[in-house]
Amino acid sequence: MTIITVIGAGSASFGENTLSAILRSQKLQGCTLRLVDRNIQSLDIVKRLADRLNKEWKSGFTITAHAHHKDALKDTNFVVSAIEVGPREELWKSDFEIPIKYGVRQPYAENGGPGGFIHAARNVMPVLEIVRDMEQACPEAWFINFTNPMVRICDLVNRHSKIKVVGLCHQIYTGYGMVGIALAKELGIQVPDGLEGMHADVMQHPLQHEVIRQVVPLLDIRAAGTNHFSWILSVHDKRTGEDLYPLLRKRFFELDEKFEPLTRRVFQDFGLFPVPGDTHLCEYLPWMSDPVTKPWEKFNIRLYDWEVMAGLRDFSLDRLNEMANGNLAIDSLLDTDSEGALEMIENISFAGNHYHLAANLPNAGQISNLPLGAIVETPVHVDGAGIHPVHVGELPEPVAELCRRELMVAQLGIDAVVEGNYEKALQCLLLDPIITDMYVARNILYDYLKTYKQHLPQFNK
Repeated sequence: MTIITVIGAGSASFGENTLSAILRSQKLQGCTLRLVDRNIQSLDIVKRLADRLNKEWKSGFTITAHAHHKDALKDTNFVVSAIEVGPREELWKSDFEIPIKYGVRQPYAENGGPGGFIHAARNVMPVLEIVRDMEQACPEAWFINFTNPMVRICDLVNRHSKIKVVGLCHQIYTGYGMVGIALAKELGIQVPDGLEGMHADVMQHPLQHEVIRQVVPLLDIRAAGTNHFSWILSVHDKRTGEDLYPLLRKRFFELDEKFEPLTRRVFQDFGLFPVPGDTHLCEYLPWMSDPVTKPWEKFNIRLYDWEVMAGLRDFSLDRLNEMANGNLAIDSLLDTDSEGALEMIENISFAGNHYHLAANLPNAGQISNLPLGAIVETPVHVDGAGIHPVHVGELPEPVAELCRRELMVAQLGIDAVVEGNYEKALQCLLLDPIITDMYVARNILYDYLKTYKQHLPQFNK
């Protein structure tokens, strides 16, 4: 029977989504689920919740809990990783604020820019430890990654281990949401009042989801690029087969100019629709951090609300605890989405035939003008032989060049952290589109390495 090990299982989002989706699976009934988290309190909550779901849904799983991943890897078929060196919001805020001391205001600081480098750097050694142990305990297992920065973490596993890796992300649905809003009249989409955009605002999430829920059954969108930086190549009506891209080019520019203004401008200037929405798109563009023109104000780039999200994370875990204790109903977990993990596990384990809208894999030519071996995002087919990327051909060359620069910076940064190589780390920042001054790059790097010394001992020399 299939053995699934989940590392970082104590996160509230995992408990709500992936855990419940796996335990609802009819195909996986009777399999083994091993939950791993170094936060014993969070692990206890999720284990008790899993036991309740397993019993009430008659899932028949064998479920165990482990404080260290090494105890849970033997003969595992799938390792689902959602680890994050924490405290997440506190560190993210620090990643953003440190460069400001040197005149660099990153637009978001999670996946791109100097913040993307140091965010990945903190997670490199924990992930590398896991995959090194997988090489001994379960060398044929798939590593299913949810940890950001997606491109950098998947690149780490691909180039610095022998383990097969796939990265999963739901950002493609942001593209569906924006296309649905633009084509609402033609598709019969009801756009809820108060929906301002597709940005990462927790108060907007229910409204966004309501649009996405209506749109996905109606459209086939094919997108490709890199994670959080992919591009819509085609849009077709599933009911008629009609090519809707020409209509999208017309209707999107009829929307209020305040709706995703950066997406609007990039679509206009490059002729291809970017998927991720403004608050992710902004991280990879070289025109979003000028201290004189302040483009973040022109494009209304909203910062992640670190305090609110940290509080929401605690609230969500408390809610799962109430479910685990039997004080809250579990009906809300009957309709959760694993963000792709379940589809990968079921279809590989039971020789299915599944088309998945977006997954991150090493480039084997699926995007022909991006570097081979780099982590790219395209649709994939999943079956008993594994996960197979869909060939999409070339990106338009200007778009490909934007992606190539990000891929090169990502790989250089990963090599720097694995090796503890200061020179490569500096070059990574110097080549990043956010940095425009050589001395500033050195100052930011020095401050990052000093601030996060405990997380990056390989640089202490």
